[in-house]
Amino acid sequence: MLTKLAVRNFKRLKYAEIELGSPVVFVGPNNSGKTTALQAIALWDIGLKKWNEKRKGEQAPEKRPGVAINRRDLIAVPVPDANLLWHDLHVRDVTSYDAEDGKKKTRTRNIRVDILVEGVTEGAAWTCGLEFDYANEESLYCRPQRLGEESKHGRMPIPDLASKIHVAFLPPMSGLAANETRLDPGAINVRLGEGRTAEVLRNLCFEICEGNDSARGWQKIHSLIESLFGVNLDIPVYVAERGEITMTYRDRHDVRLDLSSAGRGLQQTLLLLAHLVRNRNSVLLIDEPDAHLEILRQRQIYQLLCDVAQEQGSQIIAASHSEVVLNEAADRDTVVAFVGAPHRIDDRGQHVLKALKEIGFDQFYQAEQTGWVVYLEGSTDLAILRAFAGTLEHTAAKFLERPFVCYVGNVPRKARSHFFGLLEAKADLVGLALFDHLSETLQTHPNLSETMWSRREIENYLCTEDVLLAWAKAAAKEHDMELAAPRWTHAMRQSIDEISAAMRTLGKPSPWDAQTKVTDDFLNPLFAAFFKKLQLPNLLQKTDYHRLAALVSKDQIDSEVAAVLDRIVDVASRARPLGAAP
Repeated sequence: MLTKLAVRNFKRLKYAEIELGSPVVFVGPNNSGKTTALQAIALWDIGLKKWNEKRKGEQAPEKRPGVAINRRDLIAVPVPDANLLWHDLHVRDVTSYDAEDGKKKTRTRNIRVDILVEGVTEGAAWTCGLEFDYANEESLYCRPQRLGEESKHGRMPIPDLASKIHVAFLPPMSGLAANETRLDPGAINVRLGEGRTAEVLRNLCFEICEGNDSARGWQKIHSLIESLFGVNLDIPVYVAERGEITMTYRDRHDVRLDLSSAGRGLQQTLLLLAHLVRNRNSVLLIDEPDAHLEILRQRQIYQLLCDVAQEQGSQIIAASHSEVVLNEAADRDTVVAFVGAPHRIDDRGQHVLKALKEIGFDQFYQAEQTGWVVYLEGSTDLAILRAFAGTLEHTAAKFLERPFVCYVGNVPRKARSHFFGLLEAKADLVGLALFDHLSETLQTHPNLSETMWSRREIENYLCTEDVLLAWAKAAAKEHDMELAAPRWTHAMRQSIDEISAAMRTLGKPSPWDAQTKVTDDFLNPLFAAFFKKLQLPNLLQKTDYHRLAALVSKDQIDSEVAAVLDRIVDVASRARPLGAAP
């Protein structure tokens, strides 16, 4: 079992130190390094095997390059050029210095990929570190990791217990080929490493049926697929005349169908089970085991994988995007979040895990990525704030480009519940909650700033006669009716007068009054009347009112808007995204 992984200068990871468990699930956004971590373990395994094959028992010579690894040997880490294994493709560091003769000279130093793995085998702990040097586009060198930068420090020994670890990598399911040529085990591994799972599923099943423990292994797969999908798998058959392997199954009506007719969920589950059974007593690296599985199946299959792996004496290290899998794993397994520096999130106590699951892991990710959150009534509020910030050329504009925003209606309780749940997982999270005018008193907290508009709602700050007339003129042009702009503006002026008069008759305050609920009491009937005069359907609904904000001139924007934008800047500037410098 592997217990720890430390990686330096490998692909997406500049440096990462990751605690492992059995099982362990890597979670995080796309391109965050989850697959890179799996591939780092696979590369370490390849390097260890190559070293033992050539130099087992030998001391690593300082002046020799180590064991050569050809790019084609990297079955689980396929790359067209060896330098693609290095972080930012940076394989050598060239520095200039002043020589004693006064001339400028350069010094070249190799950038090493370091991969250190800790584990426990046969009840004993071990540590095994390897370093990799770039040779050329087709090869690299591997040898034991240095104990220090100077040669006198020596190198790590290669423990025999580490050599007993077997690592097997499985990429995401890629479908199923119509026909499948019989392959040797080495060819199967190459295709798996290249992500060509569609070409090997029948081969994996055939290999299991032909193996030394075929009866038990195949029966296990057969019974599990029957219980999960209600179908009976037939034993795969090798057709020598065509050099192909065929495989069928029988459905509930006992109709025999080719495996290619099965759904992706069944094919994915069969691939996972075949991978587990084929690799007993192994470290199983599985990328997106939930691929192609409906949400109701994901929890079931994750539990199944864990149970089968335990029976087989194997350790699962999986990368997943599924919230179902994450929530399931968080109850009892190790979860590592790849947001900023990879870190465990399963050691914070049951109360925090409960909060995270109720809020949703995607919210937790965003909190860690941004370090701050803004609570608004709805998405139109964000659009209006962006428009105002743009017009004012305010610093808040950059913070509002891609904020972590949560829409809570106009209910402070919802914002607090969400924020304080996240705060238990990220103690330095900061936030701003912005509400329409409320009768209740807002709360104060060092991390969560609550504020409300003095006017009834945010739309009150963009609703002026000048803005409405400007919109009518622009809308006519937008609908290719520029010549009709005077008619549109006249219709808008008439509508403003009519709705204002109607509001007075009903005893309601003026449309321009700060406490008027301007969307419902004024803008809704205004645009209904306006488009009726033009004999057009209503082309501006309530969800479109944010478009008016861009028409508010700089000198017309209320000073309160600028003050709110200042508060956004203040909160966002205090944010500490994961991995930020202290």
